[in-house]
Amino acid sequence: AIREAVREHVDAEFVLMADADGTYRASDADAMLEPLRSGTAEHVIGDRFADMHDDAMTGLNRVGNTIFNSLFSLIHREDFGDILSGYRAFTVDSFKRLRLSADGFGIETELAVECARHGVRTTVVPITYLPRPDGSNTNLHPVRDGGIILMAIYRQAKTSNPLFYFGSAGVASGLAGGLVAAYVAYDWFANGISHNVLAIVAGVGVILGVQLLIFGVLSDLLVTLHGETLDRVEALEREMPAGADTSSEEATEKGVTPTKDEGCVGPPEQ
Repeated sequence: AIREAVREHVDAEFVLMADADGTYRASDADAMLEPLRSGTAEHVIGDRFADMHDDAMTGLNRVGNTIFNSLFSLIHREDFGDILSGYRAFTVDSFKRLRLSADGFGIETELAVECARHGVRTTVVPITYLPRPDGSNTNLHPVRDGGIILMAIYRQAKTSNPLFYFGSAGVASGLAGGLVAAYVAYDWFANGISHNVLAIVAGVGVILGVQLLIFGVLSDLLVTLHGETLDRVEALEREMPAGADTSSEEATEKGVTPTKDEGCVGPPEQ
């Protein structure tokens, strides 16, 4: 609904998004929109923890939010305060630069990840978070939806922080293989009992862990180089149209048709 609304039906410059469960105050709307109007940000996240009522969130949800925000900051190297907040404001142009595919409660996480990945200027605004009105039931299932959010954060790391994505799996595999190897070695030297199958499993685990770590390092290098290349391409795209238009206009004013070597923008020098 969010993707279709913004991309196909909204013709305004800014969008203010809020959950319809009565937990957010309409009076915070001006503060949410101010960074967009002043041009200091393209995406604004309302920080619920700045002024949260005691019974607005369960203890389990508080712990989960803290874990998810810390994990997000570690993986994506950005601190957005409250990535699961449903109170947001953003420009339509910045929204259209994001690649969104998540359904359900994963959409907030994906918005934060995509903003970090595409360099969307994001700021955090303190808001008030109220308890749900009486008779209003939440659709959030802490375990199921928490798992979806956790997997969304981890899955998106493969293109923004591949060293963490592959490295964490490599460390887990290496540690598991090391523990099995330690058990095999102990039982061999202490009791003279061999575990050939377990020894093979341990070797595979350690080798796989090392390979994943190496792959993570190489992937991180590729992502860094890719980002630098994109920055250069975007810089050239901003410069080239102006130069091309100027040459064409000057040639037209002089009544000269640009030749192959005149009025054309060549490739940048390497």
